[in-house]
Amino acid sequence: MPSLTKPPTPGGATLSTSSRLLSFTGHHHLRHRLILSLLSRRPIKISSIRPDSSNPGLRPPEISFLRLVEKLTQGTRVEISYTGTSLLFHPGVLSGGNVTHSCGEEKSVGWFLEPVLAVGGFGKKDLHLTLKGVTTDGKGPSVDVLRTSGLPHLAMFLEKDGLELRITKRGHPPLGGGEVTFSCPSVKSIKSGFDFTNEGKVQKIRGIAHSVRVSPQLANRLVAAARSVLNRYIPDVYIYTDVYRGEDSGKSPGYALTLLSTSTTQVLHSSESASSPPSSTTIDPSRTQQQQTPEDLALLAARQLLHEIRRGGCVDRGWEWLVTLMLVLGGEDVGRVKVGGPFESGFIQHLRDLKSFFGTTFKIKPFSPSLPNTVNTEEEDGDDEKGGKLGEGWKEQELFILSCVGTGYGNTARRMG
Repeated sequence: MPSLTKPPTPGGATLSTSSRLLSFTGHHHLRHRLILSLLSRRPIKISSIRPDSSNPGLRPPEISFLRLVEKLTQGTRVEISYTGTSLLFHPGVLSGGNVTHSCGEEKSVGWFLEPVLAVGGFGKKDLHLTLKGVTTDGKGPSVDVLRTSGLPHLAMFLEKDGLELRITKRGHPPLGGGEVTFSCPSVKSIKSGFDFTNEGKVQKIRGIAHSVRVSPQLANRLVAAARSVLNRYIPDVYIYTDVYRGEDSGKSPGYALTLLSTSTTQVLHSSESASSPPSSTTIDPSRTQQQQTPEDLALLAARQLLHEIRRGGCVDRGWEWLVTLMLVLGGEDVGRVKVGGPFESGFIQHLRDLKSFFGTTFKIKPFSPSLPNTVNTEEEDGDDEKGGKLGEGWKEQELFILSCVGTGYGNTARRMG
């Protein structure tokens, strides 16, 4: 079981003796620490940002994210050293309103939007954020995963309706050209006292297969290949096809598949796979990346979804940080959540950062499931011509109950407005 009482690891927080300033080292977890600084109103200093790299300091996407934070707030002050290896961040007040930002092509829109979900509801006004760039790159969470999995996890804590992510244009790498609009209502506080410990049983699987600037038939091939795996486990499988044409299709061709399972208790698990752009700059032909067919991508996404279901827990992988943060910001009541293990290093560091910023420690208790798995494993050993055994590498479930007492966080920006 992960322990949060270990000595500070490299990159951990140290408290300045003369102020409320928190100090960190390294570029890891930069975006989330900036968000925690905004919510806790505590300034942070981050040093030793890639000091030994041939290109030291902050990368252009990280600087772009700092510019986005400045647009979302009033009074934020950012000081970057000459070499870019040190950053001093004084948080301002979240303002909300209408904001437009160009994300560039190095990182996807989801890389920028993912941490913003946590602060969207704590501004003076309702937030309407328009982001332009790459919507699906196969590396970070796509806008489809954010819309189908991230937003429902956030909506459980908000007392108002109006949470929406609208995809106006899709954009695949390398040229992007996509555009999305994120809308989030401003709230005074969030709900508290949640008990996310009942996983339920999977009752349906939904998906979106989209294609841009390629034959629409590729989307149909994605659907057929994914259903060939998923229909052996559950009959209620429906995958939509979303074909973009003209100006709404971005500047580069591509296709992707996003899958989402929903249980009887509204527990969500998701997976996705996306095509990669052809590498035209590779000098060595032997290192040229082999392009995957739609069938390969669909089988990968389907098996990944089954592995996520088998992993268990009441929170989708990648959104544990958001749920635990909302539990900390909730009212002064005990909140509990069941999370599948083993914990990733980033999530463990996030729990330590929550203690540094808010002084809240989670109690972590192993959970031993007494019911059979939610996935029918009778056909686990069924071979597939391109994937081997579906049950290969599956291990016993590791489940943990995380609980904490909320801090009673309120939207101070709204009172000031």
